[in-house]
Amino acid sequence: MSTAERRFFTEFSSLLDKRITIVTTDGKKLEGVLLGFHPDTLSICLGDARDERGTPMHRVFISGGILAQIRVAEKPFDLRGLAARLEKVFPTMVRLYEDKGIIMVMDRVKVTEEGVEGTGPAAERVKKIYEQFVKETRG
Repeated sequence: MSTAERRFFTEFSSLLDKRITIVTTDGKKLEGVLLGFHPDTLSICLGDARDERGTPMHRVFISGGILAQIRVAEKPFDLRGLAARLEKVFPTMVRLYEDKGIIMVMDRVKVTEEGVEGTGPAAERVKKIYEQFVKETRG
């Protein structure tokens, strides 16, 4: 798999559990939470979806062949930016696992979009950096 393909699927995977809007090739729009996708066909599964008229649908499976656009309303969490900020405080002790959505600090403190896992002074410092970063980037 090429670097471009890996990046594409990393970006696509970052949309999992996020609210997206899709536009089909015939111009229809659906909004819902991306629950899954098939990497070969780009077929997707949306949960808690609504069509243009607001009709609720528990699950919708959409063939990748009819997808014209996928739009993301919310800005994805900048994991790379947070890792760079942590690196300034913890030089050479920060590992970014972008494909898994994880930052590890000192191999003991785990950071994800949802928060910080770990105990002790280092974890407390990471938590403060995380909270400041979220405040600055999400408003």
